[in-house]
Order: sequence, then structure tokens, then C-alpha cells
Amino acid sequence: MKLSRKVLRFILLLIYLKIHASVAQDYDEPKEEEPASPPPAVEECNGIYVSYEFLSRTKGYPRVKNTTAQSWTFNATATVVNTGADELKAWKIFIGFQHKEILVSASGAVSLDGESFPAAVGNGTYLSGNPQADLKTSIDTAGDFTQMQAKIDLSGTQFGVKLPAVPMPKTIKLVNDGYQCPAPTRKKTSMHICCKKNPKLKAKEVKTKFLPRQNGDLSISYDVTQSYANNYLAQVTLENKSPLGRLDHWNLTWEWMRGEFIYTMKGAYTRNIDYSGCLYGPAGTYYADMDFSKVMNCEKRPTISDLPRERANDTEVGKIPYCCRNGSLLPTIMDPSQSKSVFLVQVFKLPPDLNRTAFYPPEKWKIVGTLNPDYKCGQPIRVDPTKTPDPTSWQIVCNITKPTKGKSRCCVSFSAYYNESVIPCNTCACGCPDTKKCNPEAPALLLPAETILVPFENRTIKAKAWAGMKKFHVPRPLPCGDSCGVSINWHVSTDYKGGWSARVTLFNWERMNFENWFTAIQLKKAALGYEKFYSFNGTFLRQLNNTIFFQGLAGANYLLGETNETATAMKVPGKQQSVLTFTKSKTPNINVPGGDGFPSKVLFNGEECALPKRLPIAEGNRLHVNMVQVFVLTLCHFFAHQIRLVFPFL
Repeated sequence: MKLSRKVLRFILLLIYLKIHASVAQDYDEPKEEEPASPPPAVEECNGIYVSYEFLSRTKGYPRVKNTTAQSWTFNATATVVNTGADELKAWKIFIGFQHKEILVSASGAVSLDGESFPAAVGNGTYLSGNPQADLKTSIDTAGDFTQMQAKIDLSGTQFGVKLPAVPMPKTIKLVNDGYQCPAPTRKKTSMHICCKKNPKLKAKEVKTKFLPRQNGDLSISYDVTQSYANNYLAQVTLENKSPLGRLDHWNLTWEWMRGEFIYTMKGAYTRNIDYSGCLYGPAGTYYADMDFSKVMNCEKRPTISDLPRERANDTEVGKIPYCCRNGSLLPTIMDPSQSKSVFLVQVFKLPPDLNRTAFYPPEKWKIVGTLNPDYKCGQPIRVDPTKTPDPTSWQIVCNITKPTKGKSRCCVSFSAYYNESVIPCNTCACGCPDTKKCNPEAPALLLPAETILVPFENRTIKAKAWAGMKKFHVPRPLPCGDSCGVSINWHVSTDYKGGWSARVTLFNWERMNFENWFTAIQLKKAALGYEKFYSFNGTFLRQLNNTIFFQGLAGANYLLGETNETATAMKVPGKQQSVLTFTKSKTPNINVPGGDGFPSKVLFNGEECALPKRLPIAEGNRLHVNMVQVFVLTLCHFFAHQIRLVFPFL
């Protein structure tokens, strides 16, 4: 059938109009996307919703046959949503990674440990919001999820989970104070949890819009005291809040996030006096007329140290209360006046932060000392102001972490009157720098008593001879040393019906001296019977898990460093020793040889020391004690100490 020209033209016109309409629709202005709807489980949560969703992973390089050594690149998302009635300030979550993960990035969050990425997080990690630290409520935002929700895109590397298994964390939870979290709901590639406020905790009345100051082992305040258009003056205050924590010769580091630099300081100094980063960077362009030779430091991550005591009254760099302590922060139970350190820093800013109210505190704070506990610091949190002219204050909270295996800096050896052998410090108690010629896994060889006075490298002949005489097994290769700077010997001296005694000896294998040292020991059952030290100043702290705290007497509070008079002479450690006695009147049922006479925890200058994994075992009838020997031993030790005080040159 033939179509007329009019009909054909009409059909072509319809086709043209349809195509034109389709094209016009494709290139029309895009419609506004609707905001992403929250996950379904959010609807059932009236609190803080936290979720983790595994997205993908790919096999990494190098490719190896060993499954546990094969790396995989993974991507995941963590989400925190405030579905409650109260604003969540400074949110913090824990993700319990468990597959040797290395976190490479976490957009929208920072590590509470103050570590830079990439960071090993195989034992889990704490994250806090940055820049969105606070999550508002639906009530205050009309349901605006951009203000109620924080989404963290995670990427990293994990090991040892073969396909098709999914490498999920052990757990997730909110760790803000006052919230309780149940076990998470798990699926194959996701988990979520709804955390709610603890009803037993009374809500504190909030008088300001900022958080109250938080508790921690070490509190650092960053307070703006004076403000100008392009620079400001800040006071940094370090306060030791831990009864058994301590820092010596502290070094503090942080990271500038917006190009700031340190112009001057009082009460402290930067380890590097370096202005090259300013000259060849944005600061040099903006402050073209500035004399940068007067600038103290332009590093993105400066290292700051305390000034020595002799600079305390220096009019240029000192004259600040609590400054210039040579980096010492003592616990309050030793000296409250020595538990705080303060310094001032003048900070110059860059565009676009050039106004009197634009302040961004440095992030990624970290503080370390010399043979002190390891502190993990959180991110700066805006808090109630201290008594300064400008109400702009941040707090950084640092907490002491328990040292992991091989990461201690001090160790303990055990011995007793009923066994001739000393149980030395554990193999590699403080790490093993070189394992080519020794076995880092073999248990330490038992030693004769006099050998603990000898450096590890000089013990081999005596240790092997002792093992041969006692028929002990000698591994091949021999065990590695403990590599500790300080070792402590705990020796049970006597045990009789009415009481018992011990002798504690401190050895300093470092070259440096320890001024105002202290040691703390915990005895689970026997501490209540503590009577006294004969050569140390001891205090029983029942409120601190039955801890016995002791330090050197006045005039004898230095633990000297290791010495050797000639290049060929054997090294001699610094040493201090005392006997302490206990009564059994308050602890009648304790078993001293069975373990009650040995500490369950030992700290030196705040650092937790590695303890032996075994106890001395009684040999034959050596458990029987002559009370006359007990009296004579204690008396001799007392008079020996008195003689040293009168004749210190002996």
C-alpha cells in the first residue's frame, strides 16, 4: 500500500518531534537528587547508630603462596548517625580490626592515637570525627542528615583471609562517655549497633555550648590567650593526672593542618631551629617582608622540649609559672607542684584564616619520655574555657597504654632463699634488636645469683656452666637477652610463722642517671601486711589496688647510670637495694612460696615492667628458715645503710 506524501510528511514530523523531545529531556537541567535515605536499621534506633559495611577487596602485591602473608587491599564504610534527642559532642568509635590491617586512609575521621596514616590497626583502632566532630539531632536540624550523620570511607590493607571469606572486624562500638552498646548485629558483609545513654548516669547540667574537660592520665590544654589578625599567642599546659604516671625529658609533637608556623616560644623550645620551610613555601610568599631568621620553626610537625631548670628565671625565654622543669612531670603523690608544665607559643597564620577569631589547633599530638610509659593522645576537643582572656580552649587527653610483648623498657627477675637459681628477665622482654646469633623464642637460662650483677653479654660462660652443673637444658642457639635499660630483682629472703621479708634491687643499665626515681609494686594478697622499707621511703596505697610505692631517701634519690672505668673493663650498672618486711597478722592464709610473695605488677617511673613467666620452686628442705638468720640479715642490712649515709665515699 502506497502512502500519500501528506501522510508520509506527517509520520516523519511525528518521528522528529519524538526524537527532539527525547534529546531535550536528556539535556534538560538535571533534577535535584534526593538525599540518600538512611539504612533501614536506623529507623529502629533511638540513640546513636553505628555501622560498618565491607565494600570490596583486591589481591595485593607481592603475590605469595602463604595465605597468612598475602596482602589484600580493602575498602569499607563506617557510619555514625545521631537518632537520639541529645547532640553528640566529639563522637568516638572503636573498630575491632583483627586481620593485621594497615589503615591507609579514613576520610572524615582521624585516629585517636594521634598516629598518621598508614597505621597498623590489627588490634583495633579508635576514630574520632574530623572535621565533623559533633552530630546534631533531627529535632534541631529538621531531619538534615548532613548534620546528623558522619560517614567514614576506609581503605587499607589486610592479611590472611582467603576468598570467599570476608575480613570483618570483631566488633564496633561508640566509646563516648555515658553510652552503653550491646553486641553488634552481624551480617556477612556488614554489622551495626544502636548505642543508648546509660540511664543510671545523671546528666550533668551544661552551662556552655562546649564539652566539660575530660579525664585522662595526661591532660594537655591549648588555650588562646591573645589574638591578632594574622597571629595569636597560645598557652600549652601539660598536667599529669595519673597517680603512677610520669614523664622525664618529654618531647611533644603535633601537626599543623593549615600552614601555621611558630614565630617565638617561652618556657620551651623546638628541637630544630628551622625556617627553610617558610622561605620556600606559602608563608614566604605571603609574608614576603618578614625577617624569617627570627622565626623559630616552620616544620609541619615540630618537636618541642622543655627548657632546663637554669633557664626558669631567664627574662627572654623563662619567667613563666611551671616552666623549665627539664621535661619532668612527676605524679602528684610524689610532688603536686612538679606535676604540671607550661609554655607559650606565638603562632602565625596564613590565608584564608586572617581574622581574630579563626583558630585551628594543631592535630596528631604525641608525647614521649625517657623510659616512661607509652601515651596515646586523642584529637583536640573544644572544651569549657580556662581562666584566660580569650574563651578559646581545646583539650587533648592522653592515656597510658599497657606495653605489648617485647615493647617494655624495664623487666623483673625473681629469686628466693629456697632456690639457688635466679629466674632472669624474659627473653627479648624489651625487644630483640639482633636475632641472627640468638633464639628470641627460647626461655631465658636460669642463673646463679651473682650473675644478675653482670651485663648480659658477659653472662654466657657462667650461665652454661650453671646449666651443666644443675642439669638444665641449654637450647641452641642460646636465648637472646632482655635488652632492657632497667631491671629489678625481687628476692624473697625469709618466710616464717609471723611474717616474711623480701629484698628489692634496682639495676640501671643505661648511661643516664634517674633523678627522683620511683617504683611501685602490686601484691594481690600479701600487700596488706606491708610494714616498712629499711633503705627506701615506702608508702602503702590501698586505694590503688594495694600498691606499695617507694622511692629513694632524701640525698639518695639518684639511680646512677652504667659505668666502666676503662675500655676493657666490664660494665657496672647503677644499683640501689633495700629489704622490706611484712607481717602475716593481716594476711594469715597467704602462701609466700606459692606465688603470694611475688608481685603481680611492677612499675618503674610509671613504665610497666615485664614479669617472669614462672616462679622459683623449692629445692629439698630449703623452705625451713632459722629465725636467728632472719634477724641477723635484716640488722646487717640496716647498719650497712646507715654506714653509707655517714660515709658516702665507701
